[in-house]
Amino acid sequence: MGQTTADAAYVAFERVQKSYDGVSLVVKDLNLSMPKGEFLTMLGPSGSGKTTCLMMLAGFETATHGEIKLAGKNINNIPPHKRGIGMVFQNYALFPHMTVAENLSFPLEVRKIGKSEREDKVRHALDMVQMGAFGGRRPSQLSGGQQQRVALARALVFQPELVLMDEPLGALDKQLREKMQFEITHLAHDLGITTVYVTHDQTEALTMSDRVAVFNDGRIQQLAPPDQLYEAPENSFVAQFIGENNRLMGTVKEIGGGICVVRLDSGDEIDAKPVNVSKVGERTQVSIRPERVEINKTRLRDGAHTLKAEVLEFIFMGDIFRTRLRVAGSDDFVIKTRNAPDQVRLQPGTQIEIGWLPGDCRALDAP
Repeated sequence: MGQTTADAAYVAFERVQKSYDGVSLVVKDLNLSMPKGEFLTMLGPSGSGKTTCLMMLAGFETATHGEIKLAGKNINNIPPHKRGIGMVFQNYALFPHMTVAENLSFPLEVRKIGKSEREDKVRHALDMVQMGAFGGRRPSQLSGGQQQRVALARALVFQPELVLMDEPLGALDKQLREKMQFEITHLAHDLGITTVYVTHDQTEALTMSDRVAVFNDGRIQQLAPPDQLYEAPENSFVAQFIGENNRLMGTVKEIGGGICVVRLDSGDEIDAKPVNVSKVGERTQVSIRPERVEINKTRLRDGAHTLKAEVLEFIFMGDIFRTRLRVAGSDDFVIKTRNAPDQVRLQPGTQIEIGWLPGDCRALDAP
């Protein structure tokens, strides 16, 4: 999904700031708009401001400055229980003394919904998350994955148009976590629910989202669909935070015509796409994804750059091989190659030549 204007947005943050002490800002001048039905993930390291944004949208925190709007209405002063928003937390937040069905019925009772309609809605919500047979159990009698399904059903039972999720899968093991990622995404899209999801897990963000907002230091560093975020990072923070990334430091020697020549600190010169550089003499971090680098000369296309490299480590990972190289003075240059019959298993100490296309190489700001 593309950018959304604030006027057409279902959820909108307009120049929102948050400070707890009146001095330092946890969230700095945030502008974010999302359309109805979008699945948007707020991704970033601890302390980057993502959870604070979610809590302001939920109503558990108050913005120090700016407006938060839902369906065009300012909700800054509306209490949480009157916003009609579903919430799912990492710790499930289920009532231990209630059965599963009673947990789901509670938000419906608060909304003064009659008994027979409540029962229908509870049954439907439990069926949606494949928990229809567990209505009579208490949370303590369920596994972590089952509890998380119940928490999800409770957030959906009153059919909210907006659901907020704060690290909901953080306590689950890897396999169950991956299964739940797909279940939540399918459910959100099938029901047409607008979803704001908070995580520090980049893989989770890339696999689940329509768009991802990458937070750092209280600001959105980049807001884009997952593939764009990965293939075209706009600054060095995003390049390093999303996926694995090779970085080589250097200085811009020439720039123009959509290309720049970078003299690496090792003395090698390479061409790169100028993304966050603008003038000759500027320091830059050159970014290349591991899977864009070729080690087989026959696969190198016309116009490819080549550099000499020494193999330091060769690791078998099942579907791929991960090779760590010494390249242009860096000992942390990694390439990933598919486990194919023609793939040579490289021995440490081997001298090879590697290459990539200039378009796959981005000149970013020097961190």
